[in-house]
Amino acid sequence: MNRKKFWFAAVGLPLLAMGFLLQNLEPYRPAQAVSGEASCRMRVDVVEPLGGTPQGFAVLFHGVAANKRIMSYIAQDLANQNLRVFAPDFPGHGGSPAPFWPMRASECGEAFVRELIAKHAIVPELTILAGHSMGGAVALRVSAKVAVAGVIAISPAPMRTGKLLSKEMVFFSDDPPLARNSLIVTGSAEPLQLSELAQTKIAEAKDRSNAYVKIPHASHVSILFDDDLLAEMRKWNKKVLGTDPDVIRASHRPLYGFLCGTIGLILLCVPFIAEVSGTAGSTQADRGTPISATKVLGQLLVSSALAVGILKLWVPLKFLGIFQGDYLASFALLLGAILLAWNADALKKAWKFSRKNILGVVCGGIVLVLVFGLWFNYSFYEAFLNGPRWARMLPMIVAFFPWLLAEEIFLGAHKAMSRARRVILTLAFRAIAWGMLAAAVFLLHSGEVLMILLVAYFVLVTFLLRLAADVVRRETQSAPAAALFGAILTAGFALAIFPLA
Repeated sequence: MNRKKFWFAAVGLPLLAMGFLLQNLEPYRPAQAVSGEASCRMRVDVVEPLGGTPQGFAVLFHGVAANKRIMSYIAQDLANQNLRVFAPDFPGHGGSPAPFWPMRASECGEAFVRELIAKHAIVPELTILAGHSMGGAVALRVSAKVAVAGVIAISPAPMRTGKLLSKEMVFFSDDPPLARNSLIVTGSAEPLQLSELAQTKIAEAKDRSNAYVKIPHASHVSILFDDDLLAEMRKWNKKVLGTDPDVIRASHRPLYGFLCGTIGLILLCVPFIAEVSGTAGSTQADRGTPISATKVLGQLLVSSALAVGILKLWVPLKFLGIFQGDYLASFALLLGAILLAWNADALKKAWKFSRKNILGVVCGGIVLVLVFGLWFNYSFYEAFLNGPRWARMLPMIVAFFPWLLAEEIFLGAHKAMSRARRVILTLAFRAIAWGMLAAAVFLLHSGEVLMILLVAYFVLVTFLLRLAADVVRRETQSAPAAALFGAILTAGFALAIFPLA
């Protein structure tokens, strides 16, 4: 191991250890349960109240492409208010069995609340339904059918169309009236139409028991960890249940631990990827020449338009049963195939690799999917792939490989341009493809809205995967090896994020 790799490891290991320590300073150890057959066999976290005997109850629903683990900060704070908290994974999310579609999530959520009431696990008059995004909409929908003490809907998913909301972007076909004691909270950094719809819904109810609050400087995701949100929820719980708003708050230490440990893992990846990729078997230097950015721009525009046109009629990977992820994988497969056919001569020149390098890349990629999945599962988000997700791994790798190989061909050899330029060009290439995906939603009324909602995650993952793929390209001198490594990690990310349908 050279000095540079040593320093990556020397910094990464203490950061990972610090992240683990911060996680254990404020341990989140809920009891585990499984709901009944009627409520879809959902996996449930049960967080006991801080004072032992519950003063009330809360049922906490997560959003689409999320899971109960990401709701742990709010769950802990509700428990600190002396509430017993039930946080289920919707079908197809986390550890709950598939299939998922939004209306089924709503039905399972309603059945779950009714099951808790029937088993005397909650008292409806002392129960708050809370949820984020799609979970916020589910909480509002369930409360319209099951009488409870109150509702807290955090950035609820819209249940009606609007100026920029076509029916393809709305998960539910109906918009039930608000129940009494409903609080709707949105962030100031979220799309304006989301807050407008929330305010309209409050105004239509004409019930002074309901309220709308906007949290300053909060986005659709950051609102889940915002102190101002906790303060508003505590006020609402005091009003509805009579809880004490001044009890100890949930700590941000676990979040800081997650971030610290994740940075440590990323740093440790550099020497690990370099070692498992190796240079053994590379008989000649990578002489791939970058393709003109202007030429790539034209090819991407034409190929992306052709791909979304085909997807309007046929989604080839629909059989995988990955909610909206099958569309993304199909887009990558079609786009990559078209671009590789367009650059057949460059593909022939770039098609070189050794079996030893490929074996190292495959093993390294799978190990990273496992390690990051374990860390995320432990600290922040249920990202460890279960059996049904692993069963989809190979076809997802095959789907993403052509697009990533085309990208490697466009960028050329590792030494052909600076690392910063490679990252910038990669982000530009994917921005064009993403723009066409967004156009498919708004103009063709095709495509999938999660491509828009998850754009921040895609940008971050693109940046990190580009850096990782560059290490593989440098060590192996092989475009296919770098593309295969990227495809494994991209497939792992997609399978951890998208629910199973």
